[in-house]
Amino acid sequence: MKKHQVKRENQYCLDNMERGDSWRMFRILSEFVEGFDTLSGLQQPAVTIYGSARSTEDDPYYQQARQLAAKLATLGYGVITGGGPGIMEAANRGAIDVGGLSVGLNIDLPHEQECNPYVNLPLDFRYFFVRKVMFMKYSMAFICMPGGFGSLDELFESLTLIQTRKIKPFPIILFGSSFWGGLVEWLHDQVQGSGKIENDDLLLFEIMDNVDDVVRYVRKTLVF
Repeated sequence: MKKHQVKRENQYCLDNMERGDSWRMFRILSEFVEGFDTLSGLQQPAVTIYGSARSTEDDPYYQQARQLAAKLATLGYGVITGGGPGIMEAANRGAIDVGGLSVGLNIDLPHEQECNPYVNLPLDFRYFFVRKVMFMKYSMAFICMPGGFGSLDELFESLTLIQTRKIKPFPIILFGSSFWGGLVEWLHDQVQGSGKIENDDLLLFEIMDNVDDVVRYVRKTLVF
């Protein structure tokens, strides 16, 4: 291929990339607008419950997430989840059980996620980072049930934003000491022990094992 042909081919690729990025920008903007417009209308404080999409209905954490969400919704809190199956479904289901607000911020994934049937305020997202902004902006507390990479990502982003004072502190609860204990021990021994974080950074979250304890803690910190 001659040099001028190569140049034209390269320019064509660059033009297509630029057009693609421009249209992607508009799609990202539209997701922000839809999210802000929809969630800014919430008339009650909301609590986000994270957790694995792979938990089954007979998993004890599924049952506890459902109970927890029902108790919070009964007290007037909205319940926000990622909208998918597993723990997310359990939390949405608990809110619906008592006629509460059940928000699902669903993410478009190729294999494993469709919005569960227990959501009465659904939103769909293509981009994880837009979805995470909605969690951060419209949740007054995070309850982190056992989960995988997605749950860990959401947990550590919230901790980072609070640690760096990009957002105001809010309650973060790790539910299930048997699941989270090894991670917390590693954070204490390796990360804090080697000076990578401060002592106070380990006070940004609480570890709990009892649904009623979580409800009492949320009520104490989120009065409305």
